[in-house]
Amino acid sequence: MEVWLLLLALICLHAAPRWASAQQPEEAMVIVKGSTKIAETDENYVCATIDWWPPEKCNYNQCPWGQSSILNLDLDHPFLAQAIQAFDNLRIRLGGSLQDRVVYDVGTESPCSPFRNMSNGLFGFSVGCLGMDRWDKLNDLFQKTGAIVTFGVNALYGRYNVRRSIWAGKWNSTNAYDFVKYTISKGYPVGSWEFGNELSGHGIGAKVDAKLYGKDVIEFKSILRQLYKAPLSQPLLLAPGGFFDQQWYSQLFQTSGHGVVNALTHHVYNLGGGDDIHLIRKILDPKYLDRAEDTYRDMQLTIQRHGTWASAWVSESGGVFNNGGPLVSNTFINSIWYLDQLGMASKYNTKVFCRQTLIGGNYVLYYGIGLWAMEFFRLMSLHHVGCVLMLIVEDNRYEMHLFQGITLLLINLSNTTGYNVTLQNDINVSLGKRPDLEKRSSFTQRLRKAVSWLGSKPSSDTKKREEYHLTAKDGNLQSKTMLLNGVPLELGDDGSVPAMNPVLVAVDSPLYLAPTSIAFVVLPKFEAKACS
Repeated sequence: MEVWLLLLALICLHAAPRWASAQQPEEAMVIVKGSTKIAETDENYVCATIDWWPPEKCNYNQCPWGQSSILNLDLDHPFLAQAIQAFDNLRIRLGGSLQDRVVYDVGTESPCSPFRNMSNGLFGFSVGCLGMDRWDKLNDLFQKTGAIVTFGVNALYGRYNVRRSIWAGKWNSTNAYDFVKYTISKGYPVGSWEFGNELSGHGIGAKVDAKLYGKDVIEFKSILRQLYKAPLSQPLLLAPGGFFDQQWYSQLFQTSGHGVVNALTHHVYNLGGGDDIHLIRKILDPKYLDRAEDTYRDMQLTIQRHGTWASAWVSESGGVFNNGGPLVSNTFINSIWYLDQLGMASKYNTKVFCRQTLIGGNYVLYYGIGLWAMEFFRLMSLHHVGCVLMLIVEDNRYEMHLFQGITLLLINLSNTTGYNVTLQNDINVSLGKRPDLEKRSSFTQRLRKAVSWLGSKPSSDTKKREEYHLTAKDGNLQSKTMLLNGVPLELGDDGSVPAMNPVLVAVDSPLYLAPTSIAFVVLPKFEAKACS
């Protein structure tokens, strides 16, 4: 069986000592264990969000959302459709903090009004309304572009605020029932419904007891089973779309029972608030980045212990909360954080990873530099389930992360030192001792002894490998322009995505990784028995 294999080996290299320089590259060796699969992702692993925030959403004297909400985004803008279509069946998650204050204008008698400022409202806003004409237009866009939709349902409807952030009472399912029924009647293919947003654990703004939440999830599952008549048409039910709390998440599984929750979802904002002056330092610190690994590991353990029928998803991830970080979340430096998290999450069987946001806030992918990071990741794992393999770095100074796909992804976190990277397959190298660097044969000579091509678009010259090197313009990590092999990546005048052309390099030449850079490397031949 031919597999589109992406080995995203993320090398997080520590800052070099003062005497080191880019002119004196250090040596690194990566051994790919093609015989050992450690995880697998969904074929539509890459995902983007669209949020509910109105223009009045402000933090730190900035109001960056403008006309980018589910309710006011210009759906007819050709650039938007082209950006979504470029990803071929991009998964889009509609949701966010205000989703639990949204009423669906179907079978209701009250006027359908947008969110407005309200001092005593949740997050400072009133209840808002999604009109069915707007829902129709959204689905026109999704169907035209081939997007796969995840919709976040209001899980606070009918509940009441007891004190502070605690909400009690039974969920009123009538509005959600009518909305899902309408959606089915129009033939809109929602692939998954997510119940609630950030109501788990201590909650963000509001929280609900796990047992009560679990009972309401059962009711929502019953609605989906009732309305989606054909078993094969059943969408996935996701929950709870919050920050991971092991005790709360475990209780959710225990209360809801077998087969109810299809995917356990959580959010990742591990860098701090948008006003944190240390954001760049955190992104370039491998030890800081690795703290998120505990969450992914604990999510995996919770599923193994209490809900083996379910999978893990990251349904929202911006790194920086409260609108994102200006000149951080929308610049080159954020691509390092984003790709690091994509790789790290995949090691723990995360099936889907949704990036905040396609458009809006300081996170914006559409028009923004994050679009290129997403596009490269998609290109490297196009239409195939990702097989995550084990890697070994033969030097304790290097931190190694890993992800799925066809291609090796390497990220150099050092801003002073470049690296010459040698790659080897564990089939042809002894892991017991490290061969002398001077005596090593080229990695391709070793790889080609027992390999077959595993990609659908190999170079016509199998003596060449394809390299895609991503760097910041002028070396400025806060630049909004990304360079591909030294050439600026920019949308065409019509909004079209430019060609992603590699440089072809002789397979027997060293692979040079420049300081603070990202590289995708397509190997001409490779064998991975664990993924066949």
